[in-house]
Amino acid sequence: MILANAFCLFFFLDETLRSLASPSSPQGPELHGWRPPVDCVRANELCAAESNCSSRYRTLRQCLAGRDRNTMLANKECQAALEVLQESPLYDCRCKRGMKKELQCLQIYWSIHLGLTEGEEFYEASPYEPVTARLSDIFRLASIFSGTGADPAVSAKSNHCLDAAKACNLNDNCKKLRSSYISICNREISPTERCNRRKCHKALRQFFDRVPSEYTYRMLFCSCQDQACAERRRQTILPSCSYEDKEKPNCLDLRSLCRTDHLCRSRLADFHANCRASYRTLTGCPTDNYQACLGSYAGMIGFDITPNYVDSSPTGIVVSPWCSCRGSGNMEEECEKFLRDFTENPCLRNAIQAFGNGTDVNLSPKNPSFQATQAPRVEKTPSLPDDLSDSTSLGTSVITTCTSVQEQGLKANNSKELSMCFTELTTSIIPGSKRVVKPNSGPRRARPSAALTAVSFLMLKLAL
Repeated sequence: MILANAFCLFFFLDETLRSLASPSSPQGPELHGWRPPVDCVRANELCAAESNCSSRYRTLRQCLAGRDRNTMLANKECQAALEVLQESPLYDCRCKRGMKKELQCLQIYWSIHLGLTEGEEFYEASPYEPVTARLSDIFRLASIFSGTGADPAVSAKSNHCLDAAKACNLNDNCKKLRSSYISICNREISPTERCNRRKCHKALRQFFDRVPSEYTYRMLFCSCQDQACAERRRQTILPSCSYEDKEKPNCLDLRSLCRTDHLCRSRLADFHANCRASYRTLTGCPTDNYQACLGSYAGMIGFDITPNYVDSSPTGIVVSPWCSCRGSGNMEEECEKFLRDFTENPCLRNAIQAFGNGTDVNLSPKNPSFQATQAPRVEKTPSLPDDLSDSTSLGTSVITTCTSVQEQGLKANNSKELSMCFTELTTSIIPGSKRVVKPNSGPRRARPSAALTAVSFLMLKLAL
């Protein structure tokens, strides 16, 4: 009997001390307000099944009809509806590019988020789910890219864009949709109208949305050694119909026209989210993911804001929409900034060159899948662990930033970059999580666990 009581006491103390030793961590959706993402079509169904949400959603749609944001928020009923919907699955919903009900999904997304923006923002958040695939995944599927693995002498003489077209013809789906857009975009309507641009754009969208990237990318981003190859690359989207026009419109007018269409608006926002130049990353891309940038670029083809190569230069890669900044007035600076996101974008240029060369940056995705039901494991680690790999996103960006500062020979000062280097080099990073723990925090956490055995043994002795 005494032994049984002693065992129960030992078990109770063991569980109590373990709960004290481990840091409390909220689980599930409550963690930092995180909620599992859901596509907007499904979120709309969930909202429709709940009376309060569905009525508020109908109210908000009526509020947004023909009103600007300030007028809408001046109405208390409209403001209350928006506040309720911000707590619903509709607020965090996203869409997948090329999904079956993509346009419906995007309409639902913008019906919420247009009421959250103050006026016309320069950069808008992307309504699409983040891209986790990488160029290396496409290379594994593609059988030909930039002569990799071939004789360098033969590769230098090859027309990789011609090889890409031949590869497309060997795939039934690629051949069918490519032949379709070529036929439609080359069909002259009248002596004054070279083609039906609207139908041409639709056929191009179908090609780039329905044909696998290992075929479309090789045609669009093939590397070239001569002008003939570069001209074939420029002609991929039949620019005389899909791209060029008699006059170049103002770029800001073109952007405003694009934003009147939910699909075009979403593709432009996605391009900015994945291709906007970043000078704090290794690749120049916001998420260090070339695949995300190239996919966003290809996603804009088939709209009024379609980008393309500006010339047939095999060495200099410059792309742009068909627009200029003439007549911008006091908005010229903003117009030039918008245009530079295409013409002078290191992220986009590096991504195109990387694909053409058959290379990819050796980094894992910046946004790994999050498991809300698992608390992060806290282990004792040195301040600079020897096994800190590229899979630790924070560590990678810090090492890159610090290395670039050292290589440039910058003087030690109180700049933000050097402060970040000093801060991160004196902390430990917990693998698989975003938590940062000071070096001396490891031993302190171990003390309650170390006392577990001693206290339990003492209580057992007293019971006996």
